[in-house]
Amino acid sequence: MSFYSNFQSDKCPGSVTGNPLNGLVEKVCIQVEKIFDACIQQRQIENYTLTLTDLTPADPTYPLTFVSARSLSAEATVSGLSIERQADKQCARVQATVSVPVEVLYTDAAGVDGSAAATVSMPVDVLLFVPAPSIIPFTVKAVVSVVAPDGTYDAETQGFVVSLCATVILKISMPVELLVPTYGYCVLPPAQEYSQEVCSGFFELPLYPQSHRGGCKNCNNTCNN
Repeated sequence: MSFYSNFQSDKCPGSVTGNPLNGLVEKVCIQVEKIFDACIQQRQIENYTLTLTDLTPADPTYPLTFVSARSLSAEATVSGLSIERQADKQCARVQATVSVPVEVLYTDAAGVDGSAAATVSMPVDVLLFVPAPSIIPFTVKAVVSVVAPDGTYDAETQGFVVSLCATVILKISMPVELLVPTYGYCVLPPAQEYSQEVCSGFFELPLYPQSHRGGCKNCNNTCNN
């Protein structure tokens, strides 16, 4: 059982029914990451060269045939950060380079499947709200998802030239202590362990067949039991 599998309690997450003020019991200070601003970019990048490292197996037979490439993690590295506050706006110009590791799958000339690591780096230049200077500094973070549906082998670099589909989410965040109203602590339901129950049909059978008294339905004879 879990919060969302037939667990009925007013002390568990879910939709609010009735007056949302009913059940509020206290104000709680919680430590969270506050997102001051965020934006999303989706772009298609043509003719991007993937430089391969950490090839597995280590010595493939060239040339290689591209299969696919996809980012390994949503967390990206932000480098070359530049923040330029705009005099006539609340926003600031945020410039940076976001880099994300990707896994590249390929087949070598001998027909052996292999994989390699690569890095995709993309420039960003956006307007975002940046909070005023404070003791606790804000952080610029990036969440990136990249996929390369097709690519060709580049003999000069022994890598691939690919077409990329990239989604970049840029965030201005800061760890803060917030005061929020709560309904108290959650009530945790007991766990319901997963079981395939492959024997359920067998275990439901009776130990002995049911006894039949009187005439049989499918014959004209009278059964003895």
